[in-house]
Parts: sequence; C-alpha cells; structure tokens
Amino acid sequence: QVQLVESGGGLVQAGGSLRITCAVSGLAFRGYTMGWFRQAPGKEREFVAGINMSGGRTSYADSAKGRFTISRDNAKSTVYLQMNSLKPEDTAVYYCAADYSPTGGLCSAYGCYDHWGQGTQVTVSS
Repeated sequence: QVQLVESGGGLVQAGGSLRITCAVSGLAFRGYTMGWFRQAPGKEREFVAGINMSGGRTSYADSAKGRFTISRDNAKSTVYLQMNSLKPEDTAVYYCAADYSPTGGLCSAYGCYDHWGQGTQVTVSS
C-alpha cells in the first residue's frame, strides 16, 4: 500500500520559516520524482517545487524561487520543503506527490503525479 504522509505544517507569522516533510512508503522511492503542490481555498492546486529521483535536478514555481528549497533523502524515503520568508499568500494545504520517472525527468504538471498525500495545512499570519 502506497502512503505519502505529510507533516510539519502549522501556523507561522509572516517572515517566518517552516519545514514540511513527506514520508513515503510502499513504493520504490528512488525511482520517483517528488513534488510539492499547494491549494488555497477557492483556488486550483498548483505546483510549488519538484525534485528528480537523484536529487540532482529541482524546479520551482516563480512564487517559490529564492524562498523555498526542496530536498530528499533517498535512504529515508523522505522529501522536504524548507520554506523561508513566508507570506500570507503562502497559506494553503500543501500536498506531497510522487511521479514514477526512472529516467530522471521532472514534471511540474498535476497530471504527471501518480500518488498523493493527504496534505498538511500551512497558515501564515500577517
């Protein structure tokens, strides 16, 4: 059974930092591109950041560049999203997702991802 379990969300003041974590089980983690998406109330789910299977390639939405860092630990089957300089507009449910991509590709489209977590709420107060 494939499971992606996010943790680390919470309430933080604007300008603060938060690291969210996604623990993965039930799949061959090393063969998957991992992504973080987010969905704010009334808005569509959007790509935030992605990392290929080796960790050698990353991709970020413009809104995340320079503030967020995605990383992974293949030995622990875990992916992280370090978020700095948080803004109220970063408030959303953050979802972890896995895309089977053994060739090392990195896709930012929602439809590429095969498995999803339940999400973790991040709230940034002004």
